[in-house]
Amino acid sequence: MLRKLPTSQERFSYSFIKLANVRDKKKPATSDWRAKVHEVIYEADTRAGKNFDIILLVAILLSVLVVMLESVTWINEELSWFFQPLEWVLTVLFTLEYILRIVCIRKPWSYIFSFYGIIDLLSLLPTYISLFFTGTHSLAVIRSIRLLRVFRIFKLAQFLSEATTIMKALRNSRYKISVFMLGVLMIVIIMGTVMYLVEGGPDSNFDSIPRSIYWAIITLTTVGYGDISPVTALGQAISSIVMIFGYAILAVPTGIVTNEFIKSAGDKSNNTQACPNCSLEGHDDDAKFCKFCGSEL
Repeated sequence: MLRKLPTSQERFSYSFIKLANVRDKKKPATSDWRAKVHEVIYEADTRAGKNFDIILLVAILLSVLVVMLESVTWINEELSWFFQPLEWVLTVLFTLEYILRIVCIRKPWSYIFSFYGIIDLLSLLPTYISLFFTGTHSLAVIRSIRLLRVFRIFKLAQFLSEATTIMKALRNSRYKISVFMLGVLMIVIIMGTVMYLVEGGPDSNFDSIPRSIYWAIITLTTVGYGDISPVTALGQAISSIVMIFGYAILAVPTGIVTNEFIKSAGDKSNNTQACPNCSLEGHDDDAKFCKFCGSEL
């Protein structure tokens, strides 16, 4: 029985497959170390990743503590010789960490313009800017925002899931809340104008409509600083109505957001796994591909 010879198209396909296999075998070793660095920096599932994040948190806390203690005059005078070198050591460590976070992912711009990427960059700039402008190093307290990574360190995925539910509920109810805020703004303008007509006078605290609107805001929100108060019987009656009305208003946004919470109750929980391509988190527990860029997890 004669063996059928492969066609030119089949030979081309075989050659292409062999070439692809050869290329796969000759992948540079850089991808290996990038994968290892990504696992340590972005993941908290491994021992190395968890230890790295704990060390990072300790460094952040120490840096924020140094900035706060430097604001105390007598402490800064006694320990300035220690605080300044320590701040620079921590800044260099954070800079290396920021560079490694960019290098070890395939789409570095996704991290640079992400929430944590912007915070990480802003936490570095004050110390470097202080070389040219004095006092700006105090802005380094923004590093405290990076402590949000604690949710990933201790693998508290349920907290991440609840945080996602809150953000989703607020996002879905943003139009209703906007309409509500517009209604409140109209109420305080109207009530402030009314109180200006009732209490206004050359010797009164309600000497202008903007100042009367300020009174309406602090009264409607039940804050009541007491720096402005009506003295006439009609003004006090209106003030009482506004205060009672303020308690009723507080229930409106609560009901709006609660309704969105109920709608989001059946959503799947999210884990702390970070995508090796775009570094974003918040994937479902059973996800095999990144829902932001489509790469395999």
